[in-house]
Amino acid sequence: MTPRLVLVTGGAGFIGSNIVAELAADSCIDVAVCDHVREADLGKWRNLVKHPIADFIMPEDLDAWLAGCGRDVEAIIHMGAISSTTEADADKIITTNFGLSRDLFDWCARHGRRFIYASSAATYGDGAGGFDDDSSPAALASLRPLNAYGWSKAVFDLHAVRRAGRGHAPPQWAGLKFFNVYGPNEGHKGAMRSVVAKIWPDIAAGAPVRLFRSYRDDYPDGGQKRDFVYVRDVAKVVAWLFQRGDVSGLFNLGSGTARSFHDLASAGFRAAGKTPRIEFIDMPDGLERQYQYFTEARMERLRGAGYTAPFTSVEDGVADYVTGYLSRPDPYR
Repeated sequence: MTPRLVLVTGGAGFIGSNIVAELAADSCIDVAVCDHVREADLGKWRNLVKHPIADFIMPEDLDAWLAGCGRDVEAIIHMGAISSTTEADADKIITTNFGLSRDLFDWCARHGRRFIYASSAATYGDGAGGFDDDSSPAALASLRPLNAYGWSKAVFDLHAVRRAGRGHAPPQWAGLKFFNVYGPNEGHKGAMRSVVAKIWPDIAAGAPVRLFRSYRDDYPDGGQKRDFVYVRDVAKVVAWLFQRGDVSGLFNLGSGTARSFHDLASAGFRAAGKTPRIEFIDMPDGLERQYQYFTEARMERLRGAGYTAPFTSVEDGVADYVTGYLSRPDPYR
């Protein structure tokens, strides 16, 4: 039987490499990866070492590759993006995050290929309007992201919905609004790593973990909450969408349950067999005014589309991450 070929852009990155791992475990699927791996010392290439790939394409060669090999591609899973929320070059962000996404969406529409892509919970801005993945043009146009990264994702979501409404969409298209994803293969991300990865060296060394104080009476210190979602769950949702093929639209992708940073840090200590040691520090100047105290994905639309698998709890996800990866000489999935 001829293998099914999937192209994963950003496939050497954090979420992308976990998707590659999930798909490549199926012997009936071939995975081609488009990405830069850049400095060898950062170890990004190690994210792919344990998994077979059918091809590796540099982003600047992607157009030529699609022209020659695109006839064999069943779906494009587009994770490639500038994901730093602190990137200062807005032109670079919009060119990559909107322009490339638009071009791949249109290519899939023209050639009858399926398209699954990464959106972000950053599209919701400060969260004052809630976290409802309403994909109507009016709802999407009402969002007010706080940074250029969030804006680039929001403007493409609206573009995709408008194109689909006019009948110019791929046979399947799905945008996933990732919340706070954590898990293996994020070591190369530096300052953009998850909180779990950042606090692990202190936990391993027996030092206290430092969390931000709260400046609101309704949240205790360390009680600020996020929707933390384990990257394995993210990869499973993407694989489910690929296997289904008939589910389209915008979907939140979190756990559906907000948990505090205190819970997260405590889970890290317990996974290491240690008593939690948590201290609280002031927020940096300027952060207090724009700090987000709560995120929680509404998951009804993904559930309504047929996804029934449970999401991993913070305790179980952090335990798996710590014992299976962070504490090991080889921390890669």
